[in-house]
Amino acid sequence: MSGHRDELSGPQAFDAPLSGVRVVDFSRVLAGPLATMILADLGADVVKVERPETGDDTRRWGPPFVGDDDAAYFLSLNRNKRSVVIDLSTDEGRGAARDLAVGADVVVENFRPGLMASFGLDYPSLSALDPTLVYCSLVAFSEDGDAASRPGYDIIVQALSGLMSFTGHPGGEPTKVGVALLDVIAGLYAANGIQAALLGRARTGRGRKVTVSLFEASLAALVNQAANYLLGGDVPVPMGNEHPNIVPYQLFESADRPFILAAGNDKLFRRTCEVIARPGLAEDPRFATNDDRVRNRSELIPLLQEVFRTKSSDDWLRAFERAGVPCAPVRRLDEVFASIEGLAVVQDVPDPARGTLRLVANPIRLSGELLPVRRPPPVLGEHTDEVMAERDSPPTSP
Repeated sequence: MSGHRDELSGPQAFDAPLSGVRVVDFSRVLAGPLATMILADLGADVVKVERPETGDDTRRWGPPFVGDDDAAYFLSLNRNKRSVVIDLSTDEGRGAARDLAVGADVVVENFRPGLMASFGLDYPSLSALDPTLVYCSLVAFSEDGDAASRPGYDIIVQALSGLMSFTGHPGGEPTKVGVALLDVIAGLYAANGIQAALLGRARTGRGRKVTVSLFEASLAALVNQAANYLLGGDVPVPMGNEHPNIVPYQLFESADRPFILAAGNDKLFRRTCEVIARPGLAEDPRFATNDDRVRNRSELIPLLQEVFRTKSSDDWLRAFERAGVPCAPVRRLDEVFASIEGLAVVQDVPDPARGTLRLVANPIRLSGELLPVRRPPPVLGEHTDEVMAERDSPPTSP
């Protein structure tokens, strides 16, 4: 590249917690790039290593595309990073990548097991050169298990983890969650593990390897459903919008459109019964406590549904809000983003190459402040010359 864009100006008072931390990111697609974007948002200098010509797979995962080259998918995961192009199939490329990695604080990768070792870029090889290195591998399955070499996309693990078996409606086909949620969860675990390893290094002076398995992160994400089986022997089944452990906590149909009611305890259920003018339901021994209601949901839910069909969702939502009972309309994304105008949850990011980008902000607030966007998502290879020139004297802050 012949040049690069300057960093965007962020709030001058922002004290980036990870300022001075260099991350070399070999990951692509979702889980790894999400983890490194979190680190970048917190101030780390993230150098994204991409293959020539095509770069990260998600650059072409569209439409929609912004400009001529990059999909919205890629742009959602790669702000605050710098992109370098390195061909790891060549000796020269592997040497350049090794130089970057050894000069970094953190290396992140999500290649299939064994590939980084074939490049001489695995943890044993790099830690022998720099024992302070924190190295994070995101893998599909446990590295020491029989499935270690299997590829693992989010939908594959949604199927293998059991999540799809109880997502959807009774009698319907197994259903995946509407976003690659397990990749997101694995990325969050990875970002946490990396920061914990950095804190440990500050105390001991030693780096370590952090490994996050998409499959194991997925099992952890099953939380109460997994515990229901492990502790109670209950194999979960599809329940549509109902909850296995709380009643009523689900979608109901009104006279015009569906809404959500979340009466999460006995007090809220009594308020619900008052709102619908059926206070006797709260005293009925079939429904008096939550465990009663869970056992007798097939009797209670039709009674509630019959009442809810008599008025509009707006009527019910206003009444429940006045009574302090959690409730919500079921909104489309256009309604969601129309409702948050003026709130600091979407950032307008100036990008000389693509125009202004509207991106969902990092939800972390530090001292009440939004984390600034210092750089728009990089053009492929945009910072190759800049980063390579820094190998002998890497900057102390991004």
